[in-house]
Amino acid sequence: MSPDSARTIIITDRAHGLPFSKGLLARSMMATGLPPASAYEIAATIQDDLRSRDELSISSERLRQISAEYLHDMAGEEYAARYIRMREVSRLDRPLIVLIGGTTGVGKSTIATEVAHRLGITRISSTDSIREVMRAIFTKDLMPAIYQSAYNAWRGLRVPVPHGANPVIVGFREQTAVVSTGVEALVNRAVLEGVSMVIEGVHLVPGYLDPRQFRNARVVELVITVDDEDAHLSHFYIRDAQTQGTRPLERYRKNFDNIRVLGRYIEDMAREHGIPIIYSHQLDRTIADVLELVVTEAMELDN
Repeated sequence: MSPDSARTIIITDRAHGLPFSKGLLARSMMATGLPPASAYEIAATIQDDLRSRDELSISSERLRQISAEYLHDMAGEEYAARYIRMREVSRLDRPLIVLIGGTTGVGKSTIATEVAHRLGITRISSTDSIREVMRAIFTKDLMPAIYQSAYNAWRGLRVPVPHGANPVIVGFREQTAVVSTGVEALVNRAVLEGVSMVIEGVHLVPGYLDPRQFRNARVVELVITVDDEDAHLSHFYIRDAQTQGTRPLERYRKNFDNIRVLGRYIEDMAREHGIPIIYSHQLDRTIADVLELVVTEAMELDN
């Protein structure tokens, strides 16, 4: 180890003067969609240049400016601009709540995890988890709707289905209305604590919650869809393999028509309420599109 490489760079405006971390800086750059190898190369270059200039004390703001400059020169203007905007989002004074809806099997949980990671958000939840908690509170006799999967919620209906109505939609609407109360409570808690959060789930149907009611947060709502049926069905094959059959393919394939019906209903509600729909074709591109939308809307909501 050379004497220069052992010299510690301190970020002066962090608690107790935290040491500069090349890995953390690279991770913040990867949030822009930059490949890991490129991010680490740029972070290492910044570290070496700071040491060569004997700039061993640096503020967070100065480090952000330098990082954006190096990103511009070594990766391109698109990455630099995205980095600046994402850093601005992380500095806003209200918590960010991201609601990712869409029917079963469109990749919501994977997208939610990646988006949360890249935005530095540590709290993630799903509407299925909320439904499980509600099952522990309410008996099946009291609230049968939450004891079925979303695409089979009609089996828990206790009232006649109106003439001409689709029972799959009627059952799902009843289940969504119940689960939405749990979503509202979860968001209210996050807002009270001032903590950003990502929530995903089939029950995040536009129109059931009004994002404007959460006045002390920036709420960004969107819907994910896969328009190609074969591509959508293939997601269940992948899920079955990845979970070693704990989420069995046959159950989803048997109910695939109902799952597609719910997808069309959720998309119709999104259009009716002006909520963005992101068409997922390739995962990395979809994650980048979601991040772009979240950052853009979060900044607009703060103005």
